[in-house]
Amino acid sequence: MTLLHEPAVRSETPSAQPISMAGALTAALRDALADDPTVVIFGEDVGPLGGVFRVTDGLNAQFGESRVWDSPLGEAGIVGTAIGMAMYGMRPVVEMQFDAFSYPAFEQITSHVAKMHNRTRGAVTLPIVIRIPYAGGIGGVEHHSDSSEAYWTHTPGLTVVTPSNPADAYSMMREAIASDDPVIFLEPKSRYWSKDVIELPVRMAPMTRATVLREGSDVTLLAYGPTVKTALESAVLGEAEGLSVEVIDLRSLSPFDDETVLASVRKTSRCAVIHEAAQFGGYGAEVAARVSERAFFHLAAPILRIAGFDIPYPSPKLEEHYLPTAERVLAALDTWEW
Repeated sequence: MTLLHEPAVRSETPSAQPISMAGALTAALRDALADDPTVVIFGEDVGPLGGVFRVTDGLNAQFGESRVWDSPLGEAGIVGTAIGMAMYGMRPVVEMQFDAFSYPAFEQITSHVAKMHNRTRGAVTLPIVIRIPYAGGIGGVEHHSDSSEAYWTHTPGLTVVTPSNPADAYSMMREAIASDDPVIFLEPKSRYWSKDVIELPVRMAPMTRATVLREGSDVTLLAYGPTVKTALESAVLGEAEGLSVEVIDLRSLSPFDDETVLASVRKTSRCAVIHEAAQFGGYGAEVAARVSERAFFHLAAPILRIAGFDIPYPSPKLEEHYLPTAERVLAALDTWEW
């Protein structure tokens, strides 16, 4: 395939307008394509259709099939192709159509994407972004609602990030594409249509830093991706009960922002973490261990995990009972002796 250098075409997003997370991601991809001729996008149905969630909508028409194209239905082949392209100077952005669809590419990602830089003593970099729509909240059936973040964060060599709002989605995607190291970019499906009034292009905190979204003094509530909304709702409910909840959006799952998290926990002396994935062996276990090791003598109570249940993801009719809610968070906090 001949890779043509298209003329730069910037997004025409007006300043300070409501935009969804999906729209912000589209704008970020469009601007990256316009700014850098080595950026290419491919995956299943990302071309003329614009992807299942329409995140790549219009990019194939604007930049042509030499820059944005549909791949065969084979995730291992998608990532394997991206590896070769990255080794020869391209910056591929590939989409795994749904979270569980990424598993056929697991060997390529963990054995090659994550290890190539180290294997070559830094001689070969792989500037690849692997987009993975993940988690539940959309009434998806089996294989369409997994939270697979623990698999990727357990793999050294991968940067794993997840935005929770449109501004972060744009900023973090631009930064991920510019990175010379591979990035697993987890996109919470239930937040694709959430809108904020923002001005693009926007530059937020570095993608590897957590952000304090709401200050509080009684407990630190850690969340990421789809559960950030739940954490903020919990803080509002807690306030009505006289509880001051500090909410932190982790944003980067690997590397972990110890500085921001530990500063908050040392202030509040209590910590809880929310995620949709099953609790056993989940990402929250690593967070709890890490915070306990580094702030043990500041803790007034054990760290809590509010998570999905230890079962396969349920059918759509049972989804609302499986996902963590603000009420479940408050009930968990009530188990502490205050």
